[in-house]
Amino acid sequence: MSPAAELLSLVEDALWVHFIVFLRTGPVMALFPGFGERTVPTRFKLVLAILFTIVIAPALASVLDPVVAAPPPLGWLILSETAVGLLIGIGLRMFLLALQTAGAIAAQSTSLSQILGDAGVTPLPAIGHLLVIGGLALAMILDLHVHVAEMMILTYSLFPVAQLPDPGAVSMWGIRQVSGAFALAFTLAAPFVIVSVLYNITLGVINRAMPQMMVVFVGAPVITGAGIALLFLLAPTMLTLWIEALQAFVVNPFGTR
Repeated sequence: MSPAAELLSLVEDALWVHFIVFLRTGPVMALFPGFGERTVPTRFKLVLAILFTIVIAPALASVLDPVVAAPPPLGWLILSETAVGLLIGIGLRMFLLALQTAGAIAAQSTSLSQILGDAGVTPLPAIGHLLVIGGLALAMILDLHVHVAEMMILTYSLFPVAQLPDPGAVSMWGIRQVSGAFALAFTLAAPFVIVSVLYNITLGVINRAMPQMMVVFVGAPVITGAGIALLFLLAPTMLTLWIEALQAFVVNPFGTR
């Protein structure tokens, strides 16, 4: 084989490796917290997916050599790798939805749900915006993208190329992720709900004792101020619990250890 033909063969193999990795990385980048937001241009997401592919592909060259040597049908390869990428991306996205849900619950409980409700692309109350922006900033500061790149490399040992995951296991995993996201959201917003319940009970007692008093006009500023004070005190703890749950998922996304 001539040097030119050998070089061409090496380039072709490298392109195949990068293409296979891109099929799994692309859906993850489309749903990645922060990078996958609707405010991020599609071209920027594509560039990020390509950059992630360039970073991950060299570590998987030896793993993907048998696939490159005997490639499966292209349609099946695209279907299987995209499905695995979507699973990983949805799992990551559920944590952002949990943070948004916690913010919505806290805002509804403290009468702050209408403040800045449509300030962003995704309608969220002010508390939700603050928690989401803070959570994304914290995740990037703690190198979430680096840990996700490591996780992507490890997923190839769990989900080999051109093999679809078991549907039964995927359905159970999905149920566990959804229930876990809602449980995390309610856990984060629990102090606001408790304060709201105590506020309404107190307001009812006062109203029974003094029917002539307009307790709503007195109580509304109280619950609003209490909600802002609670957010000031509890936001660091809420974000700490959230990032710990997200890091636990990145370390073990499919509960195999």
